[in-house]
Formats: sequence, structure tokens, C-alpha cells
Amino acid sequence: MELALSTQTDGDRSVVAARGEIDLYSAPGLRERLRALVTDGVRHLTVDMNGVEFCDSTGLGVLVGTLKRLREVGGTLVIVCNQERILKIFRLTGLDQIFDIQDTASPAGS
Repeated sequence: MELALSTQTDGDRSVVAARGEIDLYSAPGLRERLRALVTDGVRHLTVDMNGVEFCDSTGLGVLVGTLKRLREVGGTLVIVCNQERILKIFRLTGLDQIFDIQDTASPAGS
């Protein structure tokens, strides 16, 4: 399955909703979208993964890299996910201790 991304931006806040699979094939597209947002001045980024069916280590690497870039500029990254199969990946890798993971997304302007 392909990865579909939609973005809602309000000032220095953006919500990126992902649907599909984040894997070796699709992760570069996600990386470029997130990188472009940070480059354009977004400092508070939410990645809504409630529509993600699969995420491999490449996808996790994209999220870790984005978190690092945002921290360097005083920003924040929130992961929104209520799917147990995706949350399990974060727990198994210990990334649930690094990311701010929430059940629901706030509007970009919140």
C-alpha cells in the first residue's frame, strides 16, 4: 500500500496525517515532507499515525531525525496514534520514552 500524506499548517504549527505504510520505499517521501515543513519555519509538528497500517525501522528513523531537527530549533514533535500494532513498535524499541505520543490530534492552531 502506498503512503498518503496530508498537511494542515497554521503559522509555526503543522499536523501531517499519514495513511498507509511507512517503509523503506515510502519513508523518503515522509522525510522530505517533514524536512520541508521544518525548513519553512514549522516548530511544532504533529504526525498523525492513526491511518498507518505498518511502520518499519526506516519510518522510525525518519521520526527520530525529525525530532532531533526540531529540538535543535526549540521545537516539538507529537506522535498521534491509537493503534495497538503501531504503539507496540514504539514500546518495543523504547521510543515511547522519547516521543510525546497522544491518542488524538489537536488542530494545527492549538
